[in-house]
This record gives sequence, C-alpha cells and structure tokens, in this order.
Amino acid sequence: MTKTLEFISVPPKTGQAPSGLIVTLHGWGANAEDIVPLVPFFNLPNYYFIFPNGPYPYPHSSVGRAWYDLRTENMYQGLPESRQLLIDWLQSLESITGVPFSRTILSGFSQGAAMTLDVGINLPLAGLVAMSGYLHPQVGKTTKSDFPPTLITHGRQDEVVPLSAAVKARDTLQSIGVPVQYHEFDMGHEIQPQMLDLLRNFVVNAIG
Repeated sequence: MTKTLEFISVPPKTGQAPSGLIVTLHGWGANAEDIVPLVPFFNLPNYYFIFPNGPYPYPHSSVGRAWYDLRTENMYQGLPESRQLLIDWLQSLESITGVPFSRTILSGFSQGAAMTLDVGINLPLAGLVAMSGYLHPQVGKTTKSDFPPTLITHGRQDEVVPLSAAVKARDTLQSIGVPVQYHEFDMGHEIQPQMLDLLRNFVVNAIG
C-alpha cells in the first residue's frame, strides 16, 4: 500500500476562500480521475473538492485502486491500515485547504461509501454522504453520542451492492443515534444527477 494518499484537488472556481470542503472516495477498482468530472454537477462553485486514490492497487487492472481487498478469499484484507491512513490524511487537509472539519463533507461511492461511514462517524465532520454503499461489520459499535448528519442514497436495481445493504446501514446508524437522511432511486449501481442534486442540498444545509 502507499504511505500516504495521492489525490486530485479542485479549488473553488470563484477564487474566493472556500465555503467548505467536499472529499469524495471512489469505489473498488475505480480511481480519483473517474469522479473528478462530477464536479460541475455538484453546482457548488465556491467549494473546494478533493478526490483521493485508495492506497492499494486493484487486482484486476493496472489503473484501478482499492481501499481494501474485496475478493472472497481476502475479504476486508487491508482495511485497518487503510482506515488509519485515511484518518491521518483527512486530519492533514485543513493545512492544505484552510477548511476545518466543521465545514468538511466526507462522501463516497460503493466501497468509498463504506469507508466514509466507517471513518466519518468518529470524526467531527459537517456531514457524511454514502452513495450505493454498505457498512463494515464492526461499524456501529461505539460509545460516542454525537455524530455528523448522514445522507444515504441507493438504487433499487443495484446488482452490485443490494438495496438491503443500504437499509441495514440506515437502521444500524439510526439505532446508535446518527441523524440519517435516506433516499432510494430507480437506478442501478451508479451516480445519477438527481443524487447530486440531493447531495448539494444536503451540503448547503449542513454547512450553509
């Protein structure tokens, strides 16, 4: 794995101090470059965007990255190391962007959404967004009582991560006191414009 996270940063288009920071984690086998084109669809020109690459190579292509192994024989291998690396990296971002945790949204798609929920509920972030994701087995076992507001979106026709995984994530997080907004869409394992409209409204409400 890498010792630190490589990332692509997109500063605000306005040239002004950023209103907030949005960090988005890619899914298994994708990379940061795959999701940078989404920036215009967020319609948040005064926000700073950062897209990190997962620390592990993807086993099935030379350009894909991973947050941990998802193959059955190695399920979740590398997760503890990736979790700590992500936490340390997130804590370094204020010095790069000038934006504190209190104005930072952590978001992710698929495996990136699972990492978002794993790491994010234990950090003083402005909010979390999990798109087409799931919960790691130990998430939810915490003594904390103060959690970031969390948006969960999922496709009803998702054949990669079943809808039941989103329902379980919602129910588990709500049971420990996480304020969850939950939305389903008629789509598969993908990111659609209506999801990003929802995300934009969530960000504006969380940060202002």
